[in-house]
Amino acid sequence: MRIGLRFLVAAFAALTIVGTAQAQVFPSKSLSFIVPFAAGGPADLVAREVARLLGEDLGKPVVVENQPGGSGVVALNSMNRATADGHTLLFAASGTVVIHPLLTGKFDEVTKQLAPVSLISTSPHVLVVTSKIGVKSVKGLIEYAKANPGKLNFGSAGTGGAAHLGMEMFKSQANIDAVHIPYKGTSQVIADLASGEVQALFSSMPSLKPLIDRGAVVAIGMSGPSAGAEKMGIPEISKAGLAEFGYTTWYGLFAPAGTPQETVNKLNEVLKKVLANPALAEKLSPQGLDVRYSTPAALGELVQSEAAAWSKIIKAAAISIK
Repeated sequence: MRIGLRFLVAAFAALTIVGTAQAQVFPSKSLSFIVPFAAGGPADLVAREVARLLGEDLGKPVVVENQPGGSGVVALNSMNRATADGHTLLFAASGTVVIHPLLTGKFDEVTKQLAPVSLISTSPHVLVVTSKIGVKSVKGLIEYAKANPGKLNFGSAGTGGAAHLGMEMFKSQANIDAVHIPYKGTSQVIADLASGEVQALFSSMPSLKPLIDRGAVVAIGMSGPSAGAEKMGIPEISKAGLAEFGYTTWYGLFAPAGTPQETVNKLNEVLKKVLANPALAEKLSPQGLDVRYSTPAALGELVQSEAAAWSKIIKAAAISIK
């Protein structure tokens, strides 16, 4: 009896140890990337490329789930409901976790529900002007604005976006007046830029390159460093007239708050390898996207530093959204 009892106790202990070890294995199933944008855009492109490579390395598929809506609110709500085990991740843009939460007064709430994993890529905006005003440079645009007070219109894909805030930064540092014309999306503002209805716009390179290539608009500067833009001969605005100017949009990966640190660290380690893959950079660079790896701590610091910088712009320009 005693031998049998000892055997049962030992067997139970062994099963407990095995069960605990299996519970700690990550990943134990497929992963999901929650993307707060519709399929087909720059964010979707980056997310799908990174998801494919990450899945190959982890040995589990990574499924991209496009959840647009509410400037990221729909995706953030999904993250709130997700189990904090690292299998559901948010592929977010800076606007999703910094700018929109600042504008709605929910920045602290959003940051508390997310655990940074790694920066993925950066994508500076290109400043373009309609070819109809004859401007060829940043200095030329500033001179045009000062010589034509009240006649310069900046378009954007919506109030409170990174492009709108970038315009406000430009106006402040250049000491010019310009009227902001908000649209409900990128396609219409680009069409009006080409026709001359609006004169200037900050936007992503993929959406503007066809117009640049056919000469309908002139690219005069980049909001930040970009390997692809350098090859095209487009200067950084900070090196073309406004020394203090600079911003980029970026994409980063976040887990739900409470995800075990060892799981976050494993994801970060694998992403470091994935993002070092030359094929990824070759795929993204022509789209104006530069691969950028970071530690979880560095991504968290970026979120906080950008919040401080954009808060000043929002306050100075008295920007609000309903």
